[in-house]
Amino acid sequence: MKILHTADWHIGKKLHKHDLFADFDLFIDWLCQLISEENIEVLLISGDIFDLANPSSDARKQYYQSLIKLQKLNCKIIATGGNHDSPAMLDAPKEILSELDITIIGGLPENLEDTIIPIFNAENKAELIIAAIPFLRDADLRTANEGITYEDRIEAIRNGIQHTFEKAAEICQNKFADVPSIAMGHLFAAGIETSESERDIQIGNQAAFNASQFGDFFKYVALGHIHKPQRVSAEIPVFYSGSPIPLSFSERKDDKRILILDTEISWEPKSVTVPNFRKLLKISGDINEIELKLNTLEEHEHLDYLIEVDLVEEQYDAQKIYALDVLVNGLKKPGYEIVKQRAQFKNKLKGTAELYAESQQLEDLKPTDVFAELMGAHEYEEETEKEIWSAFNEILEEIHQSENPAD
Repeated sequence: MKILHTADWHIGKKLHKHDLFADFDLFIDWLCQLISEENIEVLLISGDIFDLANPSSDARKQYYQSLIKLQKLNCKIIATGGNHDSPAMLDAPKEILSELDITIIGGLPENLEDTIIPIFNAENKAELIIAAIPFLRDADLRTANEGITYEDRIEAIRNGIQHTFEKAAEICQNKFADVPSIAMGHLFAAGIETSESERDIQIGNQAAFNASQFGDFFKYVALGHIHKPQRVSAEIPVFYSGSPIPLSFSERKDDKRILILDTEISWEPKSVTVPNFRKLLKISGDINEIELKLNTLEEHEHLDYLIEVDLVEEQYDAQKIYALDVLVNGLKKPGYEIVKQRAQFKNKLKGTAELYAESQQLEDLKPTDVFAELMGAHEYEEETEKEIWSAFNEILEEIHQSENPAD
């Protein structure tokens, strides 16, 4: 039997207010083609289907359209909820979707047996068992009397996760003896690499679950939550498939992938790289370096490349911040969009309190004295400096007039 493991779709995700609907559509089209070519029989989606617990109507539409495309491939689909998902929202249409051979488990059901899903062959004999464990929330794992202290809560959560998987293994063994089983999970395992786009789960990721606690019963554990694809050290194959598309600029260099298991060959998965539908670029340097890099961007025929611009200068200079704004707003390169900009100065501008000796009080200083100190921290051409002082004096005069209208 051939099984495909993916996770962390995050439908509806926005990257600095730029939606990724087009990226996800291209991924689904590619995934459908791969499932057809590889003759995939089971598709596992291990949590975080949506990016928000209350997704937009566009995100929901894309979700159902994707399921319809995948369902036409005669592939059994099993999806679980993640920490971003609303269990109630995912579970609401489960009866309708089950008629299409799509199993959705949004939250941990009261009866754990409801997470145990047998996969039957042509002879109607169970060939594989899936323990589809969704994201386990605090309420699923602790009783009212547990977790009096912070450390107690963490330990109770770790024990609760372990108990849930042990109980699922026990059910599989009792009901389907000698039939191989796979577990799905959405959690934070100890010793893995994260990116900036994962939200903390299970008490700020402090309750990291040791993968050795999965035991040795399951043949494979298909995990979600961590967006960087990686293997977790355990007695059995335990893998994060990672997110199929980059969800933050920290993931821009990740090799996005899905994992394919062929149970007739091995329980070790084959990694298949997902095409890069859109590049995320980070451009940094001083104002001249940034201008050069922006001007030498090459044309392409893919989705618009998204850019973060990071200005790094030695001395604070308001003119360079303005020059950066001009560069960003004036970019007319087809196929590129700057979605974030920031300026950093190695020698930070001192605050007013730092400009004067401790014996001097701010209320004793004249505005022109303070402004002169601030101007001294910059290097301006003579004409520019005159214009700045002229503007400052005009503002000062307006303030004086408003405070003293009778003058």
